Amino acid sequence: MTEVKRPVVAVFGAGKIGEALLSGLLHGGRSTDELVFTERSTARAAQLTAEHGIPSADVADAAKRADVLVVAVKPQDIEPLLDELAPVVGPDKLVVSLCAGLPTALFERRLPEGVPVVRVMPNTPMLVNEAMSAISAGAHAGPEHLATVEELMGVVGKVVRVPESQQDAVTALSGSGPAYFFYLVEAMIDAGILLGIPRAVAQDLIVQSAVGAATMLAQGGDHPVTLREAVTSPAGTTIMAIRELERHGVRAALIDAIEAARDRSRELGAVHDQN
Repeated sequence: MTEVKRPVVAVFGAGKIGEALLSGLLHGGRSTDELVFTERSTARAAQLTAEHGIPSADVADAAKRADVLVVAVKPQDIEPLLDELAPVVGPDKLVVSLCAGLPTALFERRLPEGVPVVRVMPNTPMLVNEAMSAISAGAHAGPEHLATVEELMGVVGKVVRVPESQQDAVTALSGSGPAYFFYLVEAMIDAGILLGIPRAVAQDLIVQSAVGAATMLAQGGDHPVTLREAVTSPAGTTIMAIRELERHGVRAALIDAIEAARDRSRELGAVHDQN
C-alpha cells in the first residue's frame, strides 16, 4: 500500500502560539522533515531549532517548501508578511490565519487569486494542548481545506467550525476567555489572603476548585445553572456570595467586557479593510 504523504506545514511567526503549534504537531506524530518555521529574531530561531529540531527558513523558502502556511504573526505585522508571500504563493497552497481580528478577505486581496484561506481563532491553552479553536472558510476554501485545518489544530485541543461572521464574537469569548478566568482566580486568591489564608494555600484551593469545576462542566453534561444550584443551599454561604455578585453587577459587567472585546476585534480588522 502506498503511504499517503502528509502536507508540509510552515509556521510564520514562532511566538508562543506558533511554538505551541509546532510542539503539538511534533508530539502528534509529525516529523521535523514535515515542519518549518520563520522567525525574525535569529537568536529565537536558533533556540527553537535547538529545542525542537525543526529547521527555520526565510519567508520565501518556507512558503515554497510547505503545503500549509500557518500565519501566526501579530496583526500589525501582517502586511509586510503578505508582501513577501504574494510572489511565491498560489492556489496549490493553503493559508491558515491565526491572527486575531483579521478577515480572510484581507489575505485574499493581498495574495494571488484563488488562494484558499482558513481563519482560526485559537487561545493560549494551546500551550498545554487544551486549546479551543474556531475555524472559518474563506471564499476559496472548501470542505477539504477545513478538514486539513481541523486535523492540524486538533492536535492541540478542540476545534469547532463557525461562520466567519461570528469570529469577532469567538475572539471575545474564547480567544480572550482564558484571561477572564485568570482575572477571577486572581481576585479569589486575594480574597483568601484577606480572610487570613496564606497565598500559596489560597492558590491551591482556588486553582484545584477551578480545575474540578471545569471538569464537571466538560464531562458532566449538566447546565452551569444546574451545577451552581447544586452548591447553593437555602440560606447558606453560597447564596449570600451570589447575592453580593449580583448586587455588584458582576454578570452585567462580564457581558459588557465581552462586547468590548468583540468591538475591538472588529476594529483590528477594519484597520486593514482597504489595504
